[in-house]
Amino acid sequence: MATLENVRAATAPAGLGSIAASPAKQAFAILYAGFGVLPILAGLDKFFHWLVNWDQYLAPLATRVIPISGHTFMLVVGVIEIVAGLLVFARPRIGAYVVALWLWGIIVNLLLIPGYYDIALRDFGLSLGALALARLSAEFSPKQLGA
Repeated sequence: MATLENVRAATAPAGLGSIAASPAKQAFAILYAGFGVLPILAGLDKFFHWLVNWDQYLAPLATRVIPISGHTFMLVVGVIEIVAGLLVFARPRIGAYVVALWLWGIIVNLLLIPGYYDIALRDFGLSLGALALARLSAEFSPKQLGA
C-alpha cells in the first residue's frame, strides 16, 4: 500500500526528488537561499544605495560613539553582511546564527532611533527565521539540495 510520502516522491517533478516530498527540506531550502542571498544583496547596497540610503538607519548615538564617519561605518556593515551571507552558503549551521546575532545588533541600533520600531520588529521576525535555519541545518545540508 502506498503511503502519502511515497506518492509525493513518485509524483515529484524530475530532479527535485526528496525535496518535493519533504516540507522540512523545502523550508531549509527556502531559508538557506534567502539568508544566503539577502544579506549579500543588502551588503552590496550599502555601497550603491539602489534601495535606500542606509546611513539613515544608524542611530545618532552610534555616530557619536564610533571613531569613524557614519557612512564609513555603514560600508563596514556592508562587508560584514556580505561575509555573513557567504558564511550561510558555506556553513549554514554557523552562518545562520551569525545572521541572527547580526540582526539582534541591528534591532538594538533601531530601537535607539524613534520611528524605526516597525523595522526593528520586522528584523526580529527575520532573526527567528535565521534561528529556524540554524536548527534545520542540524538535520539538513546544502549537499542534500544538490547545491
